[in-house]
Amino acid sequence: MIYWDGIEEEYKEFLASLIKCGLNYVNAPALSEVSISFVDKDEIRELNRDYRNIDEPTDVLSFPLSKPAEWTDCDIPTALGDIIICTDMAREQANEYGHSFKRELGFLIIHGLLHLAGYDHLNQEGEGIMRQAQRDILGDLI
Repeated sequence: MIYWDGIEEEYKEFLASLIKCGLNYVNAPALSEVSISFVDKDEIRELNRDYRNIDEPTDVLSFPLSKPAEWTDCDIPTALGDIIICTDMAREQANEYGHSFKRELGFLIIHGLLHLAGYDHLNQEGEGIMRQAQRDILGDLI
């Protein structure tokens, strides 16, 4: 189940397909729930300040609700967590990197989803593993 907030209709089908690929990649339960919100720079800066003590905007934040070791297949959805995407930053980065807004949204959602699944990039090894997972999931989709 995916909850959308603040994203244009034209992107929803593509992003939903991408999320399904990502959920399969991380072996999420068949009934998984992810909340995705799209916000502006002011709102993500506030969230980043309040939850990470970093008073500046960022492109994506992830808030896991459970650890992958706790994920189980059952008859009710497993809430994996929340992903918050800053559409202002996504547009800026798409322009900076010379690719589409759609591609940047896809990258940020997969990045956020991998964080929900316990991936991190705080060191070189983790960064390499996360980059490879992003490439594996995004593959030919973008």
